Amino acid sequence: MSAERSSRITDVDDKTYIDYVGTWGPAILGHAPILITQTIHEVAKDGISFGAPCPWEIEMAQTIVDWVPSVEKVRMVNSGTEATMSSIRVARGFTGRDKVIKFDGCYHGHVDHLLVAAGSGALTHGEPDSAGVPKAFSDHTIVLPFNNEAAVKEVFDAIGDQIAAIILEPFPANAGLVFPREGYLQFLRDITKKHDTILIFDEVMTGFRVAKGGVQELVGITPDLTCMGKVIGGGLPVGAFGGRADIMDCLAPIGPVYQAGTLSGNPLAMAAGLAQLKALDAADGYTQLEAKGAQLEAGIRKLLEENGLNYTFHRVGSMFCLFFTDKEIWNVDDANGADMDAFKRYFAALLDDGVFIAPSPYETGFLSLAHSAGDIEDTLDAMAKAFKSI
Repeated sequence: MSAERSSRITDVDDKTYIDYVGTWGPAILGHAPILITQTIHEVAKDGISFGAPCPWEIEMAQTIVDWVPSVEKVRMVNSGTEATMSSIRVARGFTGRDKVIKFDGCYHGHVDHLLVAAGSGALTHGEPDSAGVPKAFSDHTIVLPFNNEAAVKEVFDAIGDQIAAIILEPFPANAGLVFPREGYLQFLRDITKKHDTILIFDEVMTGFRVAKGGVQELVGITPDLTCMGKVIGGGLPVGAFGGRADIMDCLAPIGPVYQAGTLSGNPLAMAAGLAQLKALDAADGYTQLEAKGAQLEAGIRKLLEENGLNYTFHRVGSMFCLFFTDKEIWNVDDANGADMDAFKRYFAALLDDGVFIAPSPYETGFLSLAHSAGDIEDTLDAMAKAFKSI
């Protein structure tokens, strides 16, 4: 598969597709933008990795602190999984507690104790959701339904002094694209403050994608820690986590919580990510992405109406998801009620017509600055045919 420095990719059979996967989010400028490929080439001439801080890592750290409301200190890692794993570790080290709350349908990478399915009740420990994860690893993880305040309150009323952290995607984007109910994020902020529990926003997907400061900028809620990745690597492996200085100071060498990574903050990823962020900022990229998203949304809603399909459509900025159901979507259980067979026919029809979306109804679509108005119109034409086929 190859890219054309654009919104399109070409497969081994030389068929070209308009791409809405965007390497699962990082390709916010489009595929292989010359700015980034040239940056990588120039930086690589002086060395690929040094095992020591480089100027681009320092500049990236300062950029993150400047852009993300909650971050006072930040540490670079190599993936979103490392970011969530490390943020949980430092939260446990800071609080001296073991238990963590996560939400069903929120994905935080392939960390053993976060690959957990919901238990039978609010106070029931979760069960491993993957082979190879010992049950003991999930014994301190409590999985609750998203958007359910009562379930969270029940746990805190019972064992609030044992909970180190709540971790969540503030806009869950691995069960489709789900939004919090009005006041829900503020509720989580208030209850965690009350119980001296760390609130962690996993913005690996939404950070630097929906706004410069991610969801927390849009909603005005400040978490204690934030996990980041994807866009800040310019397409190279990357992750970061940061937040309150007093919490981050628990990390070695200042504090007792150990974390390290051979390639963390490597020059190529840092320089590529900086080039991407600077290009977004210079082009007023988030305004452009909102306009592209609005064009796509208006077209999809019109097609649904014309075809008598009352499907649920969610979008924020350049992220979007179509649920094949007329029910409101507030959590993963709601998403599970969608018509999976209709999605399969829709996916196949789009693929045949040269439009590449994620091959799962539980994934989010991504627009890039490279998507033109013509790309979107071509996509809507393909969708019109796909809706008729289902």
